[in-house]
Amino acid sequence: MKMTMRWFGSKYDTVTLQQIRQTAYVKGVISTLYNKMPGELWTESEIKALKNEVEAAGLTLDGIESVNISDDIKTAGPNRDKDIDAYIKTLENLGKNDIHMVCYNFMPVFDWTRTELARLRPDGSTVMAYNQKAVDKIDPAKMFDSISGDMNGAVMPGWEPERMAKIQDLFRQYEGTTEEILFDRLKYFLEAIMPVCDKYDINMAIHPDDPSWSVFGLPRIITNITNLQRMMKMVDNVHNGVTFCAGSYGTNPDNDLPSMIRTLKGRIHFAHVRNLQFNDGRNDFEEAAHLSSDGSFDMYEIVKALYDINFEGPIRPDHGRMIWGEKAMPGYGLYDRSLGASYICGLWEAIEKSQR
Repeated sequence: MKMTMRWFGSKYDTVTLQQIRQTAYVKGVISTLYNKMPGELWTESEIKALKNEVEAAGLTLDGIESVNISDDIKTAGPNRDKDIDAYIKTLENLGKNDIHMVCYNFMPVFDWTRTELARLRPDGSTVMAYNQKAVDKIDPAKMFDSISGDMNGAVMPGWEPERMAKIQDLFRQYEGTTEEILFDRLKYFLEAIMPVCDKYDINMAIHPDDPSWSVFGLPRIITNITNLQRMMKMVDNVHNGVTFCAGSYGTNPDNDLPSMIRTLKGRIHFAHVRNLQFNDGRNDFEEAAHLSSDGSFDMYEIVKALYDINFEGPIRPDHGRMIWGEKAMPGYGLYDRSLGASYICGLWEAIEKSQR
């Protein structure tokens, strides 16, 4: 594996490339062109400029998270084929710049859902959290208003103000969309892009839905091993793979995370490793420190499963707590993610040496 950290770009991220490099554990970053709207072409010069900036700091650009999928692609809207053509050209430009992994998602309306971005924990840290009872009381059109005050001035991925301003139109776009229909639209998209992925050896790593069940009646399909196997079988190409996000799949306690990893051998192109703490069955959970004992996951078993399948792709610590007075995009501060990176690297080294 190669330890990385998500970085949103010098214009948007409070964390600098120089700080990331000084962690010692992190050798590369996963980044994006954060100013690009879904369906918009990424030019080769823009990609090259991003890559040059990362490499000038002594790091490598190990993938993109995300080249976002437009709503017209997800809803089979009038611009679907035009947006897919732009996506294909973007992938081609990434391939020409030696970038071979793209994380993306196929979630309707909301990329992820949390009811709190700064829940206070007993140790004084704050974390993102989810409570189903709170969701049930919220008008979907006002979901953004309920959390925007905790964003610390950041633009959260998937919750861009321009997008949230059209929230009612977005819900209308997805009216009548079922899981079967969404699977068909994902298949259409994947079949269209696989030729360029084959040409440039680009691994598409779909991110799971977060949380892994329907929210506000919207369909969710990337939620469990059965659906993942269906997705991979319907477009049976090694470049059609997954981002294994422990935190997202782990929102459903029925998902056996180490077993899922072993079942997905050869098709995990990217890994997000984090911990959750469940407080009320599956209805209330919050982010935790990466340390196993701070949450509900056995992090040793998760990392060991990745080691056992010979995972060699990029891995990153995910959704850190806000600690030591840091002010940053919720989940993406420097301090706790650095602790997470060191913990994962320590587990990996111990597992590796014990296997010898």
